[in-house]
Amino acid sequence: MLEVLGLKKHYGSLVAVNGIEFALQPGDIFGFIGSNGAGKTTTIKMLATLLEPTEGTARLNGIDVVMDPMEIKRRIGYMPDFFGLYDDVKVWEYLDFFATLYEVPARERPKVIDNVLELTDLSIKKEAFVATLSRGMQQRLCLAKCLVHDPELLLLDEPASGLDPRARAELKELIAELGRMGKIVVVSSHILPELADFCNTVGIIERGDLKAFGPVREVVKTIQTAKVIEIRLLEAAPEVSMFLHGKPHVTNTHMMGSTTVKVEFAGTEQDQAEMLKHLVDSGYKVTEFREEAADLEDVFLKVTTGAVQ
Repeated sequence: MLEVLGLKKHYGSLVAVNGIEFALQPGDIFGFIGSNGAGKTTTIKMLATLLEPTEGTARLNGIDVVMDPMEIKRRIGYMPDFFGLYDDVKVWEYLDFFATLYEVPARERPKVIDNVLELTDLSIKKEAFVATLSRGMQQRLCLAKCLVHDPELLLLDEPASGLDPRARAELKELIAELGRMGKIVVVSSHILPELADFCNTVGIIERGDLKAFGPVREVVKTIQTAKVIEIRLLEAAPEVSMFLHGKPHVTNTHMMGSTTVKVEFAGTEQDQAEMLKHLVDSGYKVTEFREEAADLEDVFLKVTTGAVQ
């Protein structure tokens, strides 16, 4: 379990992080959202013991990042937004170097290296020189380096920066797999589509203040009072918008062509079922009835003001 307890960081009169608090459990993939300069990297560096907090602390399974930083280092994997690679070594040599630093026993290193290469889909590049890898492969190699000592917590600062769409999709699937393995993964980004697909928990930070935190659906539900339901009909029925307008829990309707209507709806799932039944009983041939997915971008825009430090 990761507990962040009143974490603050001041640089003179500048408050970079202002007493944030949250807790994460094994398997959580935490999307840490904020504009550039919001305090994401500063927070991650404090969790990685690279910066000492001005006040507050954090604990990983009871171990304090301020009181016992060396033990924390043994239990985390940290991937910064800009990372260095040694170009004149082979992929397996690079991983072997870091496995040695993390005191992985010599007899176990070959198996550990093969395992992390397989997990990050780099087995075919084991004998390649680091300098020959593409940007996406270098990102995966840096992540593989973070995994050689089997950490409990992964801190990934803007991990998809500079990647092409395919490489981003592959990285997202890899991060999701790490969550399924029971690791706590903290992923910072200011590009929301990168996070919406695979994070189960989010936090929104602005000017050092944590504006929102919790499971994705709960955060969206708290900010968005009305759901949006898309209804498609088999046949054109432009009057369906007026038919639904004024029905219980319907706050607004919008026709999208002649066969699709979007309904802003403030009721429960039971209320949704009753609205669908009412449509069908009234003769409308419904081919699709779905609640639109949570939109982190809308939530982000509503809880932040655009202010920077």
